[in-house]
Amino acid sequence: MKRALVVVEAADHVDVHPTEGSKEITKLAGELAAGVGAELVIMHVTTEQDYQDRHRQLSSMEELDVEYDVDTAARGARQFAANVANEVLADIDVEVTPVGRLGEITEKVYSVAEEFECDHLFITGRRRSPAGKAIFGDVAQSLILNFEGPVTVTTA
Repeated sequence: MKRALVVVEAADHVDVHPTEGSKEITKLAGELAAGVGAELVIMHVTTEQDYQDRHRQLSSMEELDVEYDVDTAARGARQFAANVANEVLADIDVEVTPVGRLGEITEKVYSVAEEFECDHLFITGRRRSPAGKAIFGDVAQSLILNFEGPVTVTTA
């Protein structure tokens, strides 16, 4: 492992706190990367739906003079990733690059992994019912099947 990509999520689309799973996978990735002298890219993706919801919410608050556009959303996603890194990796000696993107998660993960030449992917998955496991389309499943390198998945 030379450079790994860690994908972190917020507890919900209007929350600024990472999920416990995101903290756990970030710590695991940080410890492994530090152990082998690798770098970490920590990424958060704001989905189109989350962007639209936040934009609508802020636009309805006339007393606030806040411009929430695509660039602001991407900067916010990057800041979220940086905050997770600062909180979780403070005691781990590893080089970290925070990245934020706006769009479809799977597509953005692939493009960032390629852009930064990441050779390992760390993501959180969701526990699913037996019926849910039979239905494909889940982000984690897609990444596991299509990423060209090892994928480490944790579930909450």
